[in-house]
Amino acid sequence: MVGIVLNKRRLLADRTLLGRWGEKRCLRFLKRKGLKKLTRNFSCKTGEIDLIMVDADSTMVFVEVRTRADETFGPAESSITHSKKARLLRTAQYFLATNNIENRPFRFDVVTIVLAPTGRPQIRHYENVFVP
Repeated sequence: MVGIVLNKRRLLADRTLLGRWGEKRCLRFLKRKGLKKLTRNFSCKTGEIDLIMVDADSTMVFVEVRTRADETFGPAESSITHSKKARLLRTAQYFLATNNIENRPFRFDVVTIVLAPTGRPQIRHYENVFVP
């Protein structure tokens, strides 16, 4: 029990560490749902995408992960602004173009992970959050 408390303290003290931890949790969560990982932390001059996955029906899934210690300042999913959506779209288009992926359906998902005071973190998966 002491190890869990110390680990949680470390996560809360370092936002980068918290984000990486959340992305790993998200990846395991989505794999259990049947998605396959293509790449993680894809970045280019237009932006960054946390996870790029492929669903069972061959749909490309661009995933934005939001990890929060709590939701005191509002739900984690509300932090996806219009400008963030625009950057995600440009980055996804760049990924598709540079990898010669054409005529393939794609969508944008958001996964939020909120640490619980005790017990497991709460994971919420929102599919197809916005349509370009």
